[in-house]
Amino acid sequence: MITKSIKSLFIACLLCCGGAAALTGLTACNDMLDTDSELVEFQEDNRLNQPTDSVYSVMGIIYKLQTLADRTALLGEMRADLVSPTSEASSDLKAIAAFDIADGNRYNKISDYYAVINNCNYFLAKVDTTLTKHGRRIFESEYAAVKAFRAWTYLQLALVYGDVPLVLQPVLTEKEAEEAMNKQFSSITDICNYFVTDLAPYVDTKLPQYGTINSMNSQKFFIPVRALLGDLCLWAGRYQEAATYYHDYLTLRTNPITTGVTSVSWNRETRDFQRVESGFANSLADANGSEVITFLPMEPSEYEGVYSDLQNIYSSTLRNNYYAQASPSTAYFRLSASQNYCMKYRVSDAQTDTVYAPKENLLQTYQEGDLRLYDSYRTQVVNQDQNSRYAANRQTLSKLNQKGLTLYRRQVVYLHFAEALNRAGYPQSAFAVLKYGLYDQTIRERIDGIERQQAAGLLAFETNTFTQQNTLGIHSRGCGDADADTLYVLPQPTAPLASRQDTVAFQQPLVEDYIVRELALETAFEGQRYYDLMRVALRRGDATYLADPVSRRNGTRDEALFARLSDKANWYLKK
Repeated sequence: MITKSIKSLFIACLLCCGGAAALTGLTACNDMLDTDSELVEFQEDNRLNQPTDSVYSVMGIIYKLQTLADRTALLGEMRADLVSPTSEASSDLKAIAAFDIADGNRYNKISDYYAVINNCNYFLAKVDTTLTKHGRRIFESEYAAVKAFRAWTYLQLALVYGDVPLVLQPVLTEKEAEEAMNKQFSSITDICNYFVTDLAPYVDTKLPQYGTINSMNSQKFFIPVRALLGDLCLWAGRYQEAATYYHDYLTLRTNPITTGVTSVSWNRETRDFQRVESGFANSLADANGSEVITFLPMEPSEYEGVYSDLQNIYSSTLRNNYYAQASPSTAYFRLSASQNYCMKYRVSDAQTDTVYAPKENLLQTYQEGDLRLYDSYRTQVVNQDQNSRYAANRQTLSKLNQKGLTLYRRQVVYLHFAEALNRAGYPQSAFAVLKYGLYDQTIRERIDGIERQQAAGLLAFETNTFTQQNTLGIHSRGCGDADADTLYVLPQPTAPLASRQDTVAFQQPLVEDYIVRELALETAFEGQRYYDLMRVALRRGDATYLADPVSRRNGTRDEALFARLSDKANWYLKK
């Protein structure tokens, strides 16, 4: 069992590898390869050929990834429509929300991404992949894990900055840095296509396991290659391949992943809609829980290393004098309230019926509709002297992972699977993920024979593994019994269309809208929303798909912001 902190392991890594390489200058590289960010943490002549290197070198890369954690969450959320900065927000956070992010903004430092990438490049170039023991390559797991870290970091880099240089070799001199930055820039699609090819050979490579670190399962520090390949294909528009990677990841015989049945719901015993049964938010906050697939671990305190500030941004804490810096937006409250909560109840031994939750006279206004917001976010008023430095109005956001930033979790993989299925031409299957969950009975009853035949292996879910007892439509996570909701249905044309393909083409954008809304309800505050809007806007060639909701986050359209975001050149930070 390993009990050291990430920082201490990183320091050990530096000692093991002989200290950081000395690089100076590089000012011509426009901050991308700024050596103040400790661009590379190894000496040029060091070769990673000892078994102990596997822990220390990889943990050193994770330590560098920690610098990206908060900005990944905040750039993906504060620029979208579900969160608004409060009056107490820092100027940097307000600038993010306003799309006015200057070079000095603490969340805008492109060199930090390249520091991670360069350390990955160094490891991949220097690790001795020929070493074997008992017929197994010693560094096989680490090699695949670092390739996945590099691909994930490049994807984040491209989402934040747009076209960027694709640097695949370690940069150790000023000349190499200048040459790297003079390369032709690569688009998001180019980057995704490159790393699909780069990662594909490692889909079956096991992830490293270093035991328990800071009471966390270290295997969850690493990114499953299949899930990452699904994301890369989704961004690249390779939808059939994306769906295949997601399906194969979820149904892997050695580690199948069901949706689970965790939700937040009204108490079923009385149907008076006075008591909520919680469960949604707590399942996300547990780093070692089954909901979380991959998370980026952070240090337990700022005195021990890179410490996340997200709780002090989203919640009232003593550290911020109980003044939170970001709250749910008007748009998020409206989206949540616009959903319908449906509950099945037993009329007799042979009959069930449904009832819908009211949208007024509830204990809290934000109990209306979907309950995931209510389960994640609470407010209270505490009496304070008028001269007190502490806030009277306080809020708590309980869904954040307490020990790091969640990068992958099972419900989001299912929603991305649904997105890929829909765009691959299987809207019934995609909608089934939202309303019913995919298991044998619902696949047979809710998806017609033609689509089942066309989707073929994408709907192969082992009968004894995926069942009604462990599988749930994602919409039911906060909206009750979605499978019985007659208001939540697969869109159909008002009159028969000329061909089946015309019907599919009619349904695809509408089902996609359902998925994007579900992603919002499921992942608010987690740093996904801006990129979900961006991905669909790019896919449709329609900048307003992003510009309109973001400009309406506060209830009415901000015309200046709408005009700014109608030009996709303004979606990215300046390099």
